[in-house]
Amino acid sequence: MTIEARLAELGVTLPDAPAPAANYVPFVITGNLVHVSGQISQNEAGLITGKLGADLSVEQGAAAAQRCAISLLSQVRRACGGDLSRLVRTVKLVGFVNSTPDFTDQPKVINGASDFMVAALGEAGRHARSAVSAASLPFGVAVEIEGIFEIR
Repeated sequence: MTIEARLAELGVTLPDAPAPAANYVPFVITGNLVHVSGQISQNEAGLITGKLGADLSVEQGAAAAQRCAISLLSQVRRACGGDLSRLVRTVKLVGFVNSTPDFTDQPKVINGASDFMVAALGEAGRHARSAVSAASLPFGVAVEIEGIFEIR
């Protein structure tokens, strides 16, 4: 099954890749790897903001992480000239969770992105990962995730 077919089965339409918010590029291709800059939690209504452990539940955080994963795939599609069939696998995700000092469920929040990658890409979506806490994130967003992807 193609990635597009899996996404359609999941009811997900990839948006246009978000533009950078500062002086950096959205991705860098080196060899067969695409390094995607951090994608912040946002949906059609705008930014998903808040602090885990205070304003947002783990489930809301996981949903925000899934939105970051959707943006990551949008950037990979752009890096591949619109052809997602060039995507070989997700190599690594690094997730940052805007959370209170006593919040310890960062892995459960970033599972929203990891679970989505596996659902969308199958075994090619399995990846290495880090999930860390941040005292704050740009624009007050709940989650930011960067990724490394292998392409052909």
